[in-house]
Amino acid sequence: MDKPARSASGLPHPLTWVPSLYYTEGIPYIVVVSLSVIMYKRMGISNTDIALYTSWLYFPWVIKPFWSPLVEVLRTKRFWIISMQLIMGAGFAGVALMLPLEGFFRYSLLFFWLLAFSSATHDIAADGFYMLGLRQNQQAFYVGFRSTFYRLAMITGQGLIVILAGLLETKVSLVLAWQISLGVLAVIMIALWLYHSFILPKVEEEPTTKPDLQEILQEFVKVFVDFFQKKQILLILGFLLLYRLGEAQLVKMTSPFMLDARADGGLALSTQAVGTIYGTIGVIALVLGGILGGVLASINGLKYWIWWMAIAINVPNGLYILLAHHQPESILLIAGSVAIEQFGYGFGFTAFMLFLIYVADGKHKTAHYALGTGFMAMGMMFPGMASGWIQQQLGYENFFIWVLIATIPGFILIKFLHIDPAFGKKK
Repeated sequence: MDKPARSASGLPHPLTWVPSLYYTEGIPYIVVVSLSVIMYKRMGISNTDIALYTSWLYFPWVIKPFWSPLVEVLRTKRFWIISMQLIMGAGFAGVALMLPLEGFFRYSLLFFWLLAFSSATHDIAADGFYMLGLRQNQQAFYVGFRSTFYRLAMITGQGLIVILAGLLETKVSLVLAWQISLGVLAVIMIALWLYHSFILPKVEEEPTTKPDLQEILQEFVKVFVDFFQKKQILLILGFLLLYRLGEAQLVKMTSPFMLDARADGGLALSTQAVGTIYGTIGVIALVLGGILGGVLASINGLKYWIWWMAIAINVPNGLYILLAHHQPESILLIAGSVAIEQFGYGFGFTAFMLFLIYVADGKHKTAHYALGTGFMAMGMMFPGMASGWIQQQLGYENFFIWVLIATIPGFILIKFLHIDPAFGKKK
């Protein structure tokens, strides 16, 4: 076997581990929050239960700032990364094994919870390892690789694996099709675990002294207090929770809408078609929208673009009203509508991420950013939990009208936010 490429420092070259590390980070997240929805829909679970229970799976990302200090001081980040990857491989296998059982829904959810907690812990360790394993100039250089391979993981989990399941559904039973697909994910994760066990550089020493938990707790309390003493904190929290109020509900119901029978208000698409539309075309549009948003924000700043980005993330949701009303059969028309909505989402989400960075700026930048992402996940979790019940009460067309109405609070809050006009512009 060839020796791994090494940098001038004698450590494995960043290209041998940065792309694969962030590909690994993206797969469990997209499977837990997106693929699970499609799988449960195909397995006959109601929209109400799908939305309620899969939205709860956001919870580990909501609370991950609370145990991130322990990941920082207990063992090395390399240890946490490799351990979580092994557990996630077992988690995928566990979901697959539960599917033939009578109580598969609750049993598989337990393994999805294991995946969610392991993935959130892996995120903490991977982001910390990235900063430890690379010099500051390298961190900036390789951020593009991080983003690209995370998006490729989305295409894998939300696209290719769903397409595989759809193809298998025509050859074998529904349950076996999804068992095989999840088995493939388990094999991929175990392969990545083996690879990273050898290739990840050893950039830390194992802690030799027992951590002072009281000191950790005091520092955490200080970070927490400082965050809630920020100017306009109530408006900030309102924005973090409500900017995506409509999108948080929409995202849980788009796949069920595509899969449901026409008599039930859906579009009656195949699993394979949904995987292609959302997992490939949709992700590509999302990436392009995000790139454009970043470029334009760097020219004029966040304050200039935030209104346009809010319009972009919310207004294209109205296309689903038209799809629900007319129920077109044209795959091109449906895919084009999804592409426009996802492009707008990618463009508009740029404002949200830049606002998180703006809010986190200060002494405890990393910790405050983590807290902000926790509120971001909360803003997706609670509306998503109710979305299935709301849809079943209103029907798809009226539900999508409600989604547009739910975007109004986010627009109102923007008017009162104080943002430095220079923030986000290139120096």
